Amino acid sequence: MAQDSESTPSAPGHRPVPPLPRRLADPTPVVLFGTALWFAGVVLFGIRDWAGIQFWTCLAGGVLGIIGYGVFRWQRSAARRGSRGAWKGLSGLDG
Repeated sequence: MAQDSESTPSAPGHRPVPPLPRRLADPTPVVLFGTALWFAGVVLFGIRDWAGIQFWTCLAGGVLGIIGYGVFRWQRSAARRGSRGAWKGLSGLDG
């Protein structure tokens, strides 16, 4: 598989696909917005009935969103450091 710096061969007559703009490639706003929605559900269902399954489902979704964002940040910092086991392509998203 070609790395980011390498060009991939293409068929004659086809143009290479340009990379996505930074604002579309950065998953941080989507992850944070989704986690915020889970916690909005926690508040909504907590007011209504905190012992219901909807409350606990939203709480679990919010906690998993925070954990997932932590893993994402950890992997991004590993990519910045140049760790061998880090995901590829994340270091370019840092501002």
